[in-house]
Amino acid sequence: MTVDVGDRAPAFTLATDGGGTIKSSELKGKNVVLYFYPKDNTSGCTKEACDFGDHHPNFKKLSAVVIGVSRDSVKSHDGFKAKYKLPFALGSDEDGKVSTAYGTWIKKSMYGRSYMGMERATFLIDKKGVVRAAWRKVKVPGHVEDVLEALKALD
Repeated sequence: MTVDVGDRAPAFTLATDGGGTIKSSELKGKNVVLYFYPKDNTSGCTKEACDFGDHHPNFKKLSAVVIGVSRDSVKSHDGFKAKYKLPFALGSDEDGKVSTAYGTWIKKSMYGRSYMGMERATFLIDKKGVVRAAWRKVKVPGHVEDVLEALKALD
């Protein structure tokens, strides 16, 4: 399954850091930046999370909610969020339902070996729940700035 620009964003419910839950149905009327990343505490994922954290005031000014999603446990997210003082929710997709719905749980290969893994991807979802921008195979440098520019163009 894949999600394209113009599609209605798949509904989701995720356990979050701090023992919470976040539901897409509760985000109606807000712009949402939903970004998928492979693993807590790895170099690229840490850089991306810190970039979103550093720019969080800009996202808030634009009334956007940022949510990071990986298949890590809530406990892992708790430690990752505390270590880097991340000001946004981290959703735990341990069963892979949300990443499958968004087409980010994909077949990868490294050194001739195939395996399933998380594609680094970001979806910008508007206040009506429609995907307005999608980035796949994200390269971390400059990505958050690109997302902010797309968000500014929505309003």
